[in-house]
Amino acid sequence: MDRPHISPMSIRSRWHAWSRVPMVRTGLFVLGIAMVIVSPVVGLVPGPGGIIVFGFGLGLVLKYSDWAKRRYVAFKRAHPNKGRWADWGLRRPSAKRREARLRDDGAAEGAGAGAGD
Repeated sequence: MDRPHISPMSIRSRWHAWSRVPMVRTGLFVLGIAMVIVSPVVGLVPGPGGIIVFGFGLGLVLKYSDWAKRRYVAFKRAHPNKGRWADWGLRRPSAKRREARLRDDGAAEGAGAGAGD
């Protein structure tokens, strides 16, 4: 039995290869904008559908648009508390790192204050 000399790509690596194609990136960006625009209409239906559609659409826009990333960073700098909530809602890894760092800093301050008493 002959084996192929190239191992098959995993689904994740195939998706990453496709997401580097400019037409696919543009299509996903347009899909994200469409989802953001449609989210108020979906929000009229009972349930949290509009929020979910908006979150997925915003995630696609942020992933595939450098302009949107720059605007998002400017928004987060201007409104840090709203940015923290947006990061948490989008389940961004930076939000998890930031929360862990704040917990560690708070624990270190608590331990340092108790030692000086």
